[in-house]
Amino acid sequence: QVQLVESGGGLVQAGGSLRLSCAASGRALSSYVMGWVRRAPGKEREFVAAINWSGSSIDYADSVKGRFTISRDNAKNAVYLQMNSLKPEDTAVYYCAAGYRFTNFIDTYDYGGQGTQVTVSS
Repeated sequence: QVQLVESGGGLVQAGGSLRLSCAASGRALSSYVMGWVRRAPGKEREFVAAINWSGSSIDYADSVKGRFTISRDNAKNAVYLQMNSLKPEDTAVYYCAAGYRFTNFIDTYDYGGQGTQVTVSS
Protein backbone atom coordinates (compact mmCIF):
# COMPACT_ATOMS: atom_id res chain seq x y z
CA GLN A 1 0.00 0.00 0.00
CA VAL A 2 1.25 3.46 -0.85
CA GLN A 3 0.98 6.58 1.30
CA LEU A 4 0.73 9.94 -0.44
CA VAL A 5 1.54 13.39 0.95
CA GLU A 6 0.83 16.56 -1.00
CA SER A 7 2.62 19.87 -0.52
CA GLY A 8 3.10 23.19 -2.27
CA GLY A 9 -0.31 24.74 -1.90
CA GLY A 10 -0.86 28.30 -0.78
CA LEU A 11 -2.36 31.66 -1.57
CA VAL A 12 -1.56 33.22 -4.93
CA GLN A 13 -2.95 36.06 -7.01
CA ALA A 14 -4.77 35.39 -10.25
CA GLY A 15 -2.27 34.88 -13.05
CA GLY A 16 0.31 33.46 -10.69
CA SER A 17 1.86 30.01 -10.47
CA LEU A 18 2.23 27.22 -7.96
CA ARG A 19 3.92 23.85 -8.10
CA LEU A 20 2.33 21.04 -6.16
CA SER A 21 4.31 17.98 -5.14
CA CYS A 22 3.14 14.55 -4.09
CA ALA A 23 5.58 12.34 -2.22
CA ALA A 24 4.98 8.63 -1.98
CA SER A 25 6.12 6.12 0.61
CA GLY A 26 5.46 2.49 1.33
CA ARG A 27 5.66 1.37 -2.24
CA ALA A 28 7.36 2.51 -5.43
CA LEU A 29 5.41 5.17 -7.28
CA SER A 30 6.37 3.50 -10.55
CA SER A 31 3.79 0.81 -9.75
CA TYR A 32 0.93 3.28 -10.20
CA VAL A 33 -0.85 5.53 -12.58
CA MET A 34 -0.94 8.91 -10.84
CA GLY A 35 -3.54 11.61 -10.93
CA TRP A 36 -4.50 14.94 -9.44
CA VAL A 37 -8.04 15.60 -8.30
CA ARG A 38 -9.50 18.74 -6.74
CA ARG A 39 -12.52 19.67 -4.69
CA ALA A 40 -13.69 23.27 -4.75
CA PRO A 41 -15.85 24.65 -1.94
CA GLY A 42 -19.39 23.33 -2.25
CA LYS A 43 -18.60 21.25 -5.32
CA GLU A 44 -17.95 17.63 -6.20
CA ARG A 45 -14.48 16.27 -6.74
CA GLU A 46 -13.10 17.02 -10.18
CA PHE A 47 -10.48 15.28 -12.25
CA VAL A 48 -7.52 17.52 -13.02
CA ALA A 49 -4.78 15.44 -14.64
CA ALA A 50 -3.37 11.94 -14.94
CA ILE A 51 -0.05 10.44 -15.99
CA ASN A 52 0.74 6.82 -16.74
CA TRP A 53 3.59 4.77 -15.31
CA SER A 54 6.28 5.98 -17.72
CA GLY A 55 4.93 9.46 -18.35
CA SER A 56 4.28 8.66 -22.00
CA SER A 57 0.52 9.23 -21.65
CA ILE A 58 -0.99 12.31 -20.03
CA ASP A 59 -4.54 13.59 -19.78
CA TYR A 60 -5.95 16.89 -18.55
CA ALA A 61 -9.34 18.27 -17.76
CA ASP A 62 -10.41 20.81 -20.35
CA SER A 63 -10.54 23.47 -17.65
CA VAL A 64 -6.78 23.25 -17.00
CA LYS A 65 -5.43 22.23 -20.40
CA GLY A 66 -2.66 24.54 -21.52
CA ARG A 67 -2.16 25.96 -18.01
CA PHE A 68 -1.30 22.93 -15.86
CA THR A 69 1.44 20.35 -16.39
CA ILE A 70 1.63 17.00 -14.64
CA SER A 71 4.96 15.20 -14.38
CA ARG A 72 6.55 12.44 -12.39
CA ASP A 73 9.99 11.40 -11.21
CA ASN A 74 9.89 7.73 -10.36
CA ALA A 75 13.46 7.81 -9.05
CA LYS A 76 12.37 10.38 -6.46
CA ASN A 77 9.00 8.68 -5.89
CA ALA A 78 7.22 11.94 -6.62
CA VAL A 79 4.59 13.47 -8.85
CA TYR A 80 4.18 17.15 -9.59
CA LEU A 81 1.54 19.55 -10.83
CA GLN A 82 2.83 22.82 -12.26
CA MET A 83 -0.02 25.30 -12.29
CA ASN A 84 0.36 28.49 -14.31
CA SER A 85 -2.03 31.31 -15.14
CA LEU A 86 -4.10 30.47 -12.10
CA LYS A 87 -7.67 31.66 -11.90
CA PRO A 88 -9.95 32.17 -8.89
CA GLU A 89 -11.98 29.18 -10.06
CA ASP A 90 -8.91 26.99 -9.51
CA THR A 91 -9.35 27.51 -5.77
CA ALA A 92 -9.74 24.05 -4.25
CA VAL A 93 -8.13 21.37 -2.16
CA TYR A 94 -5.86 19.40 -4.46
CA TYR A 95 -5.29 15.70 -3.91
CA CYS A 96 -2.92 13.33 -5.59
CA ALA A 97 -4.21 9.85 -6.28
CA ALA A 98 -2.72 6.51 -7.26
CA GLY A 99 -4.33 3.71 -9.19
CA TYR A 100 -3.86 0.99 -11.75
CA ARG A 101 -5.84 2.34 -14.68
CA PHE A 102 -5.02 5.37 -16.82
CA THR A 103 -8.34 7.16 -16.63
CA ASN A 104 -10.05 10.43 -15.83
CA PHE A 105 -12.70 8.55 -13.84
CA ILE A 106 -11.64 9.51 -10.35
CA ASP A 107 -13.50 6.73 -8.54
CA THR A 108 -11.11 4.19 -10.04
CA TYR A 109 -8.12 5.54 -8.15
CA ASP A 110 -7.29 3.39 -5.13
CA TYR A 111 -5.24 5.72 -2.93
CA GLY A 112 -5.28 9.40 -2.14
CA GLY A 113 -3.49 11.89 0.06
CA GLN A 114 -4.82 14.40 2.57
CA GLY A 115 -4.74 17.26 0.13
CA THR A 116 -3.20 20.70 -0.07
CA GLN A 117 -5.18 23.94 -0.22
CA VAL A 118 -4.78 26.22 -3.21
CA THR A 119 -6.41 29.64 -2.99
CA VAL A 120 -6.34 32.04 -5.93
CA SER A 121 -7.34 35.62 -5.20
CA SER A 122 -8.77 37.93 -7.85
